[in-house]
Amino acid sequence: MQLADFNYDLPDALIARYPEAERRASRLLLVDPASNSLSDRRFAELPTLLHANDLLVFNDTRVIKARLVGSKASGGRVEILVERQLDETDVLAHVRASKSPKAGGRLLFADNGQAEVLDRDGALFHLRFDRPVAPYLDAFGEMPLPPYLERRAEASDTERYQTVYARQPGAVAAPTAGLHFDQAMLAETAAKGVQQTYVTLHVGAGTFQNLRAEQVAENRLHSERVELSEQVVRAVAETRERQGRVIAVGTTSVRALEFAARDGQLKPCSGETDLFIRPGYRWHVVDAMLTNFHLPQSSLLMLVAAFAGTRRVLGAYQHAIEQRYRFFSYGDAMLLTGRGADQ
Repeated sequence: MQLADFNYDLPDALIARYPEAERRASRLLLVDPASNSLSDRRFAELPTLLHANDLLVFNDTRVIKARLVGSKASGGRVEILVERQLDETDVLAHVRASKSPKAGGRLLFADNGQAEVLDRDGALFHLRFDRPVAPYLDAFGEMPLPPYLERRAEASDTERYQTVYARQPGAVAAPTAGLHFDQAMLAETAAKGVQQTYVTLHVGAGTFQNLRAEQVAENRLHSERVELSEQVVRAVAETRERQGRVIAVGTTSVRALEFAARDGQLKPCSGETDLFIRPGYRWHVVDAMLTNFHLPQSSLLMLVAAFAGTRRVLGAYQHAIEQRYRFFSYGDAMLLTGRGADQ
């Protein structure tokens, strides 16, 4: 497989740079591999498409205000994107500046905030702040919107680039399939008998990085923190007993579930995953998937193709383009009702 096998042409006008006025107002493309059919729906119809025995698996990570703009003590603008908090004051961060700072250099931010550059590990810099990082970012940081939105975060993004069930701080990108849910939608699905459970996968900035190797199998993904509890394991087992479907909300929930079952049996886990799901992958847990539309040649598009078939998925994307669906983080969604071989 080559990167070019996962390419498609997207008109710029179809990139959703702002969310719909209401979370549930998005469109929903229903993809049914069993009948090889497509159906244009509204996300508000989702409860009618679920069964009472189903299980929705959400990613409850919370996006932090990870972007800070300041200057180097030696002069010159600097922008950082915190990738991971190591302890109360230390972080790993991407740093953008006309000239990369060296170990021992100081970075200056709002409210006299300072960070010292300790060292560098590949693309990431180890920074130590002069105060606790989490409350400082919350007060002075910006929401880290995806680069393809081509705009700075606005006040409304603080709420809308966050799921309504986000509770575990640590992500620098939202699990975007969950952005369509409001509290009423969660209540509606629960009232129908659909169970809900939560995994945590802290999405890193690497989710937006291009794959570099033309041969797909030669690429490696960035590592992300994941936690999956015994409660999730029990919820999946109970769903199997009542012959329901395990429906992952978003590719991050998919990766968390499949990573925890990488030995063939779903188990609680807490650690790091760089699981790269691509066509040919052997599935263990996920029966259906709710997801947004992803960038061309991205690992996320490959994951969806692995689930429902590359030709079918690219055909669904072409249909979505022709029908003027909205793409990417603030865009519309698709529900893949089951797995399907490539055809």
